[in-house]
Amino acid sequence: MSSYLPGDTVSRRKGLVKHQGVALGDGRVLHNIPGRGEHISSEAEFSLGRKVSVVKRSRSERERALSNAANWHAPRSYSLFTNNCEHTVNRASTGQAKSPQLRGWVAGVGLAGAALVLTRHPGLAAAGFALGKRWGKKWG
Repeated sequence: MSSYLPGDTVSRRKGLVKHQGVALGDGRVLHNIPGRGEHISSEAEFSLGRKVSVVKRSRSERERALSNAANWHAPRSYSLFTNNCEHTVNRASTGQAKSPQLRGWVAGVGLAGAALVLTRHPGLAAAGFALGKRWGKKWG
């Protein structure tokens, strides 16, 4: 894995999106996946042999994430819309359960659909999708 500190966010590609987790140190990662929900696994299990990237968190966010992980007793089930891996990471790090990737996808699909309905032009629908994803992440 790349250089990181315990409490930083780690991620790997998972199809068209990024799967995220909180690095806990000692080779462990807190993350959230369908079928298992929130759990702690090894770095190897988290990465699945793929390249892992790191988002450096502020000291206070790292401390909060580690404190939340240490006091973590009731893991939540996975839900794409209300508790995906990004919700878990952001809840642990910032106290706010949010998913900018999901918001971007929903905005992108909405704008693409509107563009297609209004213009019946697939090129404009694709542009609407790209614009919606960008806006959704910015607002996330």
